[in-house]
Amino acid sequence: MARRSFLRQLIALPLAGFAGAASSMAQGSTHKSLNIMMKSAWGSDDPTKAAFPFLHGLALSEAGHSVQIFLLGEAVSLMRKSVAEAVVPVGWPPLEQALTKVAGRHVQIYACGACSRARGIAQTDLDQWGAKFGSPTIFVSLVEWADRVITE
Repeated sequence: MARRSFLRQLIALPLAGFAGAASSMAQGSTHKSLNIMMKSAWGSDDPTKAAFPFLHGLALSEAGHSVQIFLLGEAVSLMRKSVAEAVVPVGWPPLEQALTKVAGRHVQIYACGACSRARGIAQTDLDQWGAKFGSPTIFVSLVEWADRVITE
């Protein structure tokens, strides 16, 4: 609910006003921390799209928001270090660098358990990023978590 309200306000801002608001946020003005859940099914076949949840999740985490990432489908293959090293998004360094930073910020990553089993992703693949196997129940709980308002 809070995200929807934020997005409505964001759309209402004229471009010049948005630039001013973004500038004031970047200068450290206080803003409300959000719970943000990101989901992705993009894998190594589209390196740039595959990197987005990690690059955006990192930026959001660095801005003070709580972020959790849920991977499913082909995206779970990104948990293999060899794949993360080989995935190079356009204009960015290899995905492995973003994943290392995301893990360092303790952003929780979940990899769909069924999708992981189908693709041979093991617990050791997840451990290097501090990731966990996810399930539909965990997915639902993340959506509910992200919809809650954080009180400061």
